Amino acid sequence: MASHHEPEQDHNDHSHGHGHPHSHVAAQMAEASKNWLASLNPEQQAKGTFHYLDGERMFWYYPPMNRHGLPLRDMTAPQRDLALAIMATGLTPQSYQQATSIIEHELILGPLEVEENTVTYVRDPQLYYWTVFGEPGASEPWGWRVEGHHVSLHFSVWGDQVIAMTPFFFGVNPAEVRQGDKKGLRVLGQREDLGLELAASLDAGQRSKAIIHDRAPWDIISYNSTKMPIHVEEGLLGSQLSGTQKEILMSLIAEYANQVHPDLAQGKLAAIAKQGLDDFRLVWAGATDRSRDHYYRIHGGDFVIEFDNTQNSANHIHSVWRDVQNDFAQDVLAEHRLLYHVL
Repeated sequence: MASHHEPEQDHNDHSHGHGHPHSHVAAQMAEASKNWLASLNPEQQAKGTFHYLDGERMFWYYPPMNRHGLPLRDMTAPQRDLALAIMATGLTPQSYQQATSIIEHELILGPLEVEENTVTYVRDPQLYYWTVFGEPGASEPWGWRVEGHHVSLHFSVWGDQVIAMTPFFFGVNPAEVRQGDKKGLRVLGQREDLGLELAASLDAGQRSKAIIHDRAPWDIISYNSTKMPIHVEEGLLGSQLSGTQKEILMSLIAEYANQVHPDLAQGKLAAIAKQGLDDFRLVWAGATDRSRDHYYRIHGGDFVIEFDNTQNSANHIHSVWRDVQNDFAQDVLAEHRLLYHVL
């Protein structure tokens, strides 16, 4: 690989050079993506591929809608298995299970909406779209995306480094299944419970800083923005939390960071541990229990997570992890475009 194509430093992991901690994951992603692409006919390939720097790569959204990419319904059963294998390379077994549960959740939501007479979309677990950007394993950056209702995953790879893994969005409706054979299932229950545990632990003084509104917003505030805006002064500072509260906060941060493959999460969490939680902020809106709408945002530096449970009588979760500067690898690419001009 030509030296000027190699990122000098991974901004997330502060690691250098060859033998990168990500190299195993990067290789798996390239292999899985090549296998899937090789299985597609020309028409499928045309739908499922874009140039890496195409603007399409920066567009993301999480409702059910017509998307670019190749949907599962247009793949054969073996091609679907190869597509799911790409998704598995970026996730842990647990988050892979969550992703497939969210996809299968369409089969729970569909009949529920018919029953409630609230049908607005066709709920179809086949309408999840796979896209590869650029050429997997080449010396140039490349990436992949999996997207559909309540799932939006974006990974960029350059050489032996995974240079971006956000935005990372999971949602679920219903948040708690209240009838049928899946009754009691809460696919994203842990991130809700940890947030509520943290909110419940706050004293009056802490609450007055953390809770910015009695009602939660209708959705995550960042929506599907390409570049996330941050209200840096809002909320309760981590330095104003007790030791036990900081532990809950760190567990909540880990709940999101640990969605990606352990080799990718490790560097992120190590950097946060080194930075400490004093400059992180907790922002809360709405109830501090599951009785009605509730929302939280946690941010420190470029690390941001948002959680919202407002819609469908507070039984419909949207949650996202963002890297403010480097979503879609924008930070890494900006630095290296600059390098190209110098060279």
